[in-house]
Amino acid sequence: MTWTIDPAHSEINFTVRHMMISNVRGQFEKFSGTVEFDEVNRLNSTVEVQIDAASINTNDPKRDGHLRSPDFLDADNFPFLTFRSTRVELINNDHAKIYGDLTIRGETRPIVLDAEYNGKVKSPWGSNSAGFSASTKINRKDWDLNWNVALETGGWLVGDEIKIFLEMELIEVHEHELATA
Repeated sequence: MTWTIDPAHSEINFTVRHMMISNVRGQFEKFSGTVEFDEVNRLNSTVEVQIDAASINTNDPKRDGHLRSPDFLDADNFPFLTFRSTRVELINNDHAKIYGDLTIRGETRPIVLDAEYNGKVKSPWGSNSAGFSASTKINRKDWDLNWNVALETGGWLVGDEIKIFLEMELIEVHEHELATA
């Protein structure tokens, strides 16, 4: 069964240490994706997500511009971050590990998402919706995102570990909608 991400009811957020003493939070505002969700055999499910690199938002336009620059995401040359699952490992009926490839700036590395299935409902508009939450941690240097500044008191301006949090609401795509797409 094919499902698409409902961007109005989904979020891709992240946090990273700033000056080793606080967390900066941000999000990507534009993304799309599909999930082939096999309710009978969830191990056969797949996920593909495409994130618009230029849509990064940390509520600081100057910092966001720097994050879009070649020092970080290089959004002009690499307009999208992508995730493609490679396998699913069930933990229990509502929890799974989703293994996949995350591509940032042309570098592809494996990651693991800790995912939770939040259920499926029929919306007031007649469509079926499903909800998922997921999280992971990555080291930005694995994708050659190395820019940093040493602090006078020791340590670094930007932390290496990035925590990623996803809240996804999906809408079922019917076979006749796939044929006309």
